[in-house]
Amino acid sequence: MRGSHLSRTRTLTAVLALATTGAVALSGCGQNQQKAAPAAPPKKPDAFERRADQIVHDWPKVSPVHGRQQALLPLVEAARPKSAGAREITVTVGHSACDVRFGARSHESKDLVVITGWGKRKSAKGMCTEQLATDKVTVHLKSALDGRKVVDAATGKQLLKG
Repeated sequence: MRGSHLSRTRTLTAVLALATTGAVALSGCGQNQQKAAPAAPPKKPDAFERRADQIVHDWPKVSPVHGRQQALLPLVEAARPKSAGAREITVTVGHSACDVRFGARSHESKDLVVITGWGKRKSAKGMCTEQLATDKVTVHLKSALDGRKVVDAATGKQLLKG
């Protein structure tokens, strides 16, 4: 009995050692085996996610971003929601007239909702007048606004207090 316990301990130790390397052959009662691939690496934060994290960390001492980035377009305004329990905000995004697609996205924390506009341009071929266009976009929130401040990611300015 003691030898059987020692054998199970060694087998469990070997399985745990293989699991930490990321490749394990799993087997059940039958003869079939399955290979389990290691988990995908975490997604690298993009420019907006890094900027939103910075704003949340440094709030209220936030400087505007330098230059104009397609992933961090400034907002013209944010419309006040009808109630503090609202789970969406309508913002006006300032984007290029040459953008074929545009929108807004948000990052939520306990005290802030950081929002940015974004644009996707036509191909580099052809002319663009580079004039500013503005359009209203509705941003859906994960949780109610409930008194949180709404901040423009590009400028770092508070647009409204929920």
